Amino acid sequence: MTTRIGFLACADTLPPPEGVADERRGDAFEHDLETAALRPAFAAAGLELVEIDWRAPLGEFEGMALVLLGTAWDYQDHPDEFLDKLEALADMGIAVCNPPDVVRWNADKRYLRELDERGVTTVPTLWLDDLDNAGVLEAMDGFGCDRIVVKRQVGAGGLGQHSFSRAQLPEDGWRMGRPCMVQPFLPSVVEEGEYTFLFVDGAFSHGVLKRAAEGEYRIQSLYGGYECDFEPDAADLAKAQSVVASLPIDRPLYCRIDMARLPSGDLAVMEAEMIEPYLYPQQGPELGKRMAEAILKRLG
Repeated sequence: MTTRIGFLACADTLPPPEGVADERRGDAFEHDLETAALRPAFAAAGLELVEIDWRAPLGEFEGMALVLLGTAWDYQDHPDEFLDKLEALADMGIAVCNPPDVVRWNADKRYLRELDERGVTTVPTLWLDDLDNAGVLEAMDGFGCDRIVVKRQVGAGGLGQHSFSRAQLPEDGWRMGRPCMVQPFLPSVVEEGEYTFLFVDGAFSHGVLKRAAEGEYRIQSLYGGYECDFEPDAADLAKAQSVVASLPIDRPLYCRIDMARLPSGDLAVMEAEMIEPYLYPQQGPELGKRMAEAILKRLG
């Protein structure tokens, strides 16, 4: 008898029913790559991977031992509804990975400020309730730079993100219209790329170098970004491991540490993603096996 493991997705990432045109979001192929990597390894371990919309009625989760927060990539627009659902699943006795309290902490990017206070190297950041044209120039003056990046405090996938320079300011009357974080633009993201370190059950699994398309700075596939194999040296790996050690959860089932190099040459954490990160199975051929083993350990 197999043990059912839910893989939470959303309508924009789940494969369409047979015979229905595929109108999913542009990066939904990542959902397909990840489930294709996990499914055979899970089956070999006696686990059945079940793709399911996180908005599905609770009755459809009956009999699942554990759920993975897979590609629920619209949660940032419905954070309260998403957290309520995770709490409800936990109340049913289903193991939620990663747990609701971790998701609550990780969903708001202000967790980076907490990591900074714990000694983790982060990108200099302004935390604002809103931002307008004047604030854009004030941020550049404050950072002593000519270009900034503005991100949502609750957001994912680069959606709703902006980059402004002194030569390309926002239009008159522009406002972010929500709590945001403002950072100096790091040239290394374009010149060198963004480094990702994947951890499963606290142990390093594999690395990825993410590069932006020509003329872009965002490294997500939605914007033409692409990935390369990456074997971190001891110093960079130790830097990523120190971030994991600073997290408020011991040995999360999965964790993705995204880092970029500061002008000083030091790696700074951009994200410590424990909610629904894409885990880059193409660069980590052992990912499925590692995940299956970690799940079996957690289920006893």
